[in-house]
Amino acid sequence: MGSERILVLGAGELGMAVLRALTGSAGRSGTAAVSVLLRPATVESSDPAKQHEVARIRQWGVAIEPGDVVAWTSAQLAEVFGGFDTVISCVGFAAGVGTQLKLARAALAAGVRRFIPWQFGVDYDVIGRGSPQDLFDEQLDVRDLLRSQSHTDWLIISTGMFTSFLFDPSFGVVDVPGRTVHALGSWDTAVTVTTPQDIGALTARIVFATPRIANEVVYLAGDTITYAELADLVEDVLGMKVDRVLRSVPSLIEESERDPGDPMKKYRAVFAQGKGVAWDIRSTFNGRRNIATTSASQWARDNLKPAPAC
Repeated sequence: MGSERILVLGAGELGMAVLRALTGSAGRSGTAAVSVLLRPATVESSDPAKQHEVARIRQWGVAIEPGDVVAWTSAQLAEVFGGFDTVISCVGFAAGVGTQLKLARAALAAGVRRFIPWQFGVDYDVIGRGSPQDLFDEQLDVRDLLRSQSHTDWLIISTGMFTSFLFDPSFGVVDVPGRTVHALGSWDTAVTVTTPQDIGALTARIVFATPRIANEVVYLAGDTITYAELADLVEDVLGMKVDRVLRSVPSLIEESERDPGDPMKKYRAVFAQGKGVAWDIRSTFNGRRNIATTSASQWARDNLKPAPAC
């Protein structure tokens, strides 16, 4: 059997982490040739940041495949996908409504051996349809489509939210300048978080696992933490007391319904409900194999800084 041909869609924060891990694993095993789908405008850009990104990709030995997941049709994408054995999508919700389903249809039409959709997040099966975040329904459409056929193997990798997002001011949980931590739903509500670097490394291990893992949901976790534990952590790292403010499920749902154009309010309402957003790290792919990951505490100590004194 020749080398497995792997195509990664997208080179954002997660895509770059996956590419780096895949090429490291491929280099050790000699069993894969890795490519990435990038828009021609990105490859040809004169922007220094994009030039640096493209140069790094090439240094890793990754081939660049031109393509546009937003502008191209499913049929156009299928023509490209057909040249690969495994397609891994690292294209998230920012690509727009309908993109996730279009990519899944393209992978099936191309007859790829294995497709890993962008589901690096919560457990959409548990959350179910009709949640406050309407984008999640399309993720269930993707799962239904993949489960309805038997020609292409699929893998869903559930990771919880990116660890950095839990501390991001825009998410509205940790407010360092305001010395406040907000709990979504209750102080006992938990959330699973994983860094993109850990997701990339673990995804590579899953892709190259023997025996082959296929047609199942695989759970990862860097950490699972309650909002009460998060408040304690923030106090410990910053060395100061924080105000603890509870935001109830009804209030967050009402806030989201009043402003349906704000996706962050939808996310907060979903996470407050506590369904499908957290799982025991001991039951995960990395937990069962004792693979070390970055905890919320470690991330906070490396990245969280006290607000400057007035």
